[in-house]
Amino acid sequence: MTEFAHRVEQVSISGIRKVFEAAGEDAINLGLGQPDFPTPAHAREAAIEAIETGRTDAYTSNKGTLAVREAIAGRYDADYGQAVDPEDVIVTAGGSEALHIALQAHVDPGDEVLFPDPGFVSYDALTHIAGGTPKPLPLREDLTLDPATVEAAITDDTAVFVVNSPANPTGAVQSEADVREFARIADEHDVLCLTDEVYERIVFDGVHRSPFEFAESDNVVVVSACSKTYSMTGWRLGWVVASNRRIERMLRVHQYGQACASAPAQYAAEAALTGPQDCVEEMVSAFENRRDVVLDGLTDAGLEVPTPQGAFYAMPKVPDGWCDEVIDRGVVVVPGEAFGANGAGYARLSYATGMDELEEALEIMREATRALSR
Repeated sequence: MTEFAHRVEQVSISGIRKVFEAAGEDAINLGLGQPDFPTPAHAREAAIEAIETGRTDAYTSNKGTLAVREAIAGRYDADYGQAVDPEDVIVTAGGSEALHIALQAHVDPGDEVLFPDPGFVSYDALTHIAGGTPKPLPLREDLTLDPATVEAAITDDTAVFVVNSPANPTGAVQSEADVREFARIADEHDVLCLTDEVYERIVFDGVHRSPFEFAESDNVVVVSACSKTYSMTGWRLGWVVASNRRIERMLRVHQYGQACASAPAQYAAEAALTGPQDCVEEMVSAFENRRDVVLDGLTDAGLEVPTPQGAFYAMPKVPDGWCDEVIDRGVVVVPGEAFGANGAGYARLSYATGMDELEEALEIMREATRALSR
């Protein structure tokens, strides 16, 4: 009898999805990272026009249309002053596929992959699927990743270390000094830095910086997407940026697993990236206002919560039984251990939802916290 692959047997369904599917229909969902804003009209209209004129009926280049790759490269020039050749970009089916092809192209069986813990659920799972060995790293008290922790964990078996800023699930933003250190580590140890920058435009305090800006070698691969910045999660449009030799290896994985990203989504992304950016500014402003309300509400409830500087998540420290108590009262939150062993004692909640729902959820969380303290 054919058995299942060991690397797949080591992976389970995401704890985020388990909590979401177990919640009642009328629950307030603070569990998923889904912006509640519409995709910008100019992006939707570009996709519609491309469909109606027949431009989406055939495969695009494996890497994506030249126009969307030029648009992606243009954003790196405009936002960070970084010159990116459109040939050094692959357009993917969301940031998730971008992470997948990066790890598949750089990790051999037994190779170590270092990543933050608590951290995004895909890092551990995709490492297993690549045949690698996950090596989760603890965070500082403010939930940022210390470069010294990364450097101390590197061995001869280390292939990749992951940086995620702004971070899911913590909302933490790495300082420029940290980011420069990550670039140095990648250079000096000849280890790949996989930098997940899907939330790069959603920053409230400080400035987003990338190891890509500072590395002197080509040991940095950047992953990003339209998903969060333009509220395009359902369009499944992301990308990787790297040196051409790395792009060509990742392309081998991408072309056999995906062929190309969805053509309508590519036209929507091109318009989103090159069109008016005021929609992004409006979303970020709204998320920052919600962040402040959530921080005040959680603090008033007596919970300790590191201040998230970006993304749209908060990760308070919570007492035993808190998540179950909150979920039973009709608010979906995700237990911190869903994001790694070091997430125990925390909960993640998303404030990518309307203010009315947030305020109602915060009152329920206050009641749940009081109930547990009796």
